[in-house]
Amino acid sequence: MDIYGENRTLLDAQAQALVRDISAFRETLRSRYGDDPVEHLECRIKSDESMREKLRRKGLTETAENALYGVHDAIGVRVVCSFLRDVYAVRDYLVGLPAYEVVEEKDYIRHVKPNGYRSYHMILRCGGDLYAEVQIRTISMDTWAALEHHLKYKKTINENTALIVSELKRCADELASTDLSMQTIRDMIMESEELYEDPAG
Repeated sequence: MDIYGENRTLLDAQAQALVRDISAFRETLRSRYGDDPVEHLECRIKSDESMREKLRRKGLTETAENALYGVHDAIGVRVVCSFLRDVYAVRDYLVGLPAYEVVEEKDYIRHVKPNGYRSYHMILRCGGDLYAEVQIRTISMDTWAALEHHLKYKKTINENTALIVSELKRCADELASTDLSMQTIRDMIMESEELYEDPAG
């Protein structure tokens, strides 16, 4: 039996509402600047199997109540942005919406994990006291996370562990440097366009 029971409908509705809200922000910026801050947007409800495994790992009874309120990522949203500044623009937008209460924030961009992982994580309390985990990152951060997961998922590394960890961290740092460079280039282009449109400004 599905661990969420009759609550799955509520989860689906809340997930769709969150996606609609982020999509509205995208449309606003598209209309204003002709530029979409989001490269792509993914949303999922944690599967029954994954949720049960997480509850077991945390020593919690496998009940609908714990699935909804004992952990905070039954709803998961990943927002992948083209540029670094857009990550924080999406974050600020969500913080400003009255429909959501920020329960927790972790900035793994300014406070990078030891392995090089970067992303902005938020736990939001949504309608009906449901929770959603939102991860916001750039294309580079998302690419690194996907490749790192692919390389290490369910693999036991017995040799060259330190070297592998070091190389993964180096790759993450190089991608982060690229993010900063691309943001600088974008800022220069936007500045140039503004001057072209309004020479007197």
